[in-house]
Amino acid sequence: MQLAILVLDGVFDTGLTVLLDSFSTANELAAAQGIPFPLFNVTLVGMQKQVRTGLGLTVLVEPVSVAAYPDWVIVPALNAKGPDHLSQALSREDVKRAVAQLRLWHESGCAVAGACIGTFLLAEAGLLDGVDATTSWSLAPFFRQRYPTTRLSDVQMIAVSGNVVTAGAVMGHMDLALWLMRRSSPEIADLVARYMLDARGSFHGRHIMPDHLAHSDPLIAKFERWAREHLASGFSLQAAASALAVGPRTLQRRMESLLGKSPLAFVQDLRVERAQHLLAMGQNIERIAAEVGYADAATLRTLMRRQLGNGVRELRAVMRGLDP
Repeated sequence: MQLAILVLDGVFDTGLTVLLDSFSTANELAAAQGIPFPLFNVTLVGMQKQVRTGLGLTVLVEPVSVAAYPDWVIVPALNAKGPDHLSQALSREDVKRAVAQLRLWHESGCAVAGACIGTFLLAEAGLLDGVDATTSWSLAPFFRQRYPTTRLSDVQMIAVSGNVVTAGAVMGHMDLALWLMRRSSPEIADLVARYMLDARGSFHGRHIMPDHLAHSDPLIAKFERWAREHLASGFSLQAAASALAVGPRTLQRRMESLLGKSPLAFVQDLRVERAQHLLAMGQNIERIAAEVGYADAATLRTLMRRQLGNGVRELRAVMRGLDP
């Protein structure tokens, strides 16, 4: 797979390096499995021969004027964390030329992907008009204001609309890399996820592995979409199975076979993920509980402590950068 990463001045260092490390690791693990050629040929492209990252590092890139047409163009985030700084970045001449180039790539048949704030460049190019997309949760209100025709989701980690894909938040760069890997080799994507995330060590790791595997099975992928849309309702296996036109036992067996957990346990993971997101936005726990399908906050508090190892108070402290 030919991948071009579009690197502009002020690129968010973490986003860029996550993409590079992910695809490099995939190629190394593939070689160890006896695959004699790289799965991913990655080229850094830009509007000039070199750019400076958000932290001031110099990166050499291939000018887009001489770049071949890749299978995928990936746009990592710019290091602009607030609406004012992002507005200024989007008005830069090099960014405007990059947006025009994205449009040309897409019109020529290249697939395009953006992660975190990189999704704004796709929207500037008109590639997200009238389609589903996601972005960094902290800039979602600004995104909606600037691109009102995009169907923006606050809960999806990956949104796919034809040959345009978006991923949310900073670590969405990893989600996006794994999604692209799955298209070439689900087995290598699985190895990369285990190697880089270590599913034992954190809730994000424990969640991303099931999420990665869920997307490899059409029924489970449909179940995830249904569950996210119905988090505010109390979970019913029968209702879920009916919505997917399968029997409850079929759904139960498929979930346990693929993910090693029940449909209810998977929904609880989604509830905790959504609750963390809403906590970070400053909502109170009673309102969050109702939004993720619990009649009282005590049940949600217990679930979060069990899965995350911290209570709501400690989680809020961590999110504010304080000692819990």
